[in-house]
Amino acid sequence: MLSKDIGIDLGTANVVVYVKGRGIVLDEPSVVAIDEKTKKVLAVGNEARRMVGRTPGNIVAIRPLRDGVIADFEVTEAMLKHFFAKIGAKSLFARPRILICCPTDITSVEQKAIREAAERSGGAREVFIEEEPKVAAIGAGMDIFEPSGNMVVDIGGGTTDVAVLSMGDIVTASSIKIAGDKFDSAIMKYIKNQYKLLIGERTAEDIKVEIGTVSDSRQDEMDIRGRDMVSGLPQTITICSQEIRQSLAESVSQIVQASKNVLERTPPELSADIIDKGVFLTGGGALLHGLDHILSEELKVPVLVAEEPMNCVAKGTGMMLDYLDKLPSSRRKFFG
Repeated sequence: MLSKDIGIDLGTANVVVYVKGRGIVLDEPSVVAIDEKTKKVLAVGNEARRMVGRTPGNIVAIRPLRDGVIADFEVTEAMLKHFFAKIGAKSLFARPRILICCPTDITSVEQKAIREAAERSGGAREVFIEEEPKVAAIGAGMDIFEPSGNMVVDIGGGTTDVAVLSMGDIVTASSIKIAGDKFDSAIMKYIKNQYKLLIGERTAEDIKVEIGTVSDSRQDEMDIRGRDMVSGLPQTITICSQEIRQSLAESVSQIVQASKNVLERTPPELSADIIDKGVFLTGGGALLHGLDHILSEELKVPVLVAEEPMNCVAKGTGMMLDYLDKLPSSRRKFFG
């Protein structure tokens, strides 16, 4: 039985699995529902996400990954076991090789936790760790192996990774814990302070997707429901895009600043290449309305949203799988 190589975008918000020869076979939320009394896993992925904020006291919906790293090892292992079973990893493949992506600045201990979780849950023959912005750039169609500057801003659920790449490696990079989750928190906080209304994570995410913006040009409205902090009763209010722009301003300014810092540390020749090619936006956060224009104005370079930005990392892992055998030993260190 032949083994298949598997690429995993182990994201704070979503897990996307790419199988060599089959493409993307799984894309589900990184959520696990557990019975606190028995510690039994009740649901994983889409089914568990539907339970967020809607479960009885003894059932908790856990997101085992925070800020791009494992926050709960056992739950992460259970989640990966479920996903591997769902794609038939053990029945179809004999001990696959697995390539997993991680943020640029995680510690060796955090890397080890990711490696062990994959080894224990998928019966992997080998586990390779690769830096997320590099894989996202490849998935976005950038040729990072040329002696030329490429810049990517990958905005995921837990982290935003900014990197300039050349000759197949990262030249300058920065990783900040400001991304999709922080956007949701900022929206929840704004509505709580402004309207004395409590909403959940799912509602905040729906607002971000439906009417979220960081520019003046969007003028949409949306009715939302929550619990009134004064009366304790359910209430419906109408909010507009410009209120969401206001709530996201601080988070977006930190992403802009991180991008500026990386550009400022970039060698002049590579900066010139970036002016010609532009900066690529990847990850779910790239879909936030107006973000590409704000970054372009602030960085003074063209900013382009990659095609299918949410799948860039997963597609990149698929392309990197072809290099596992071909890369000389000097490059294998990139895989951990």
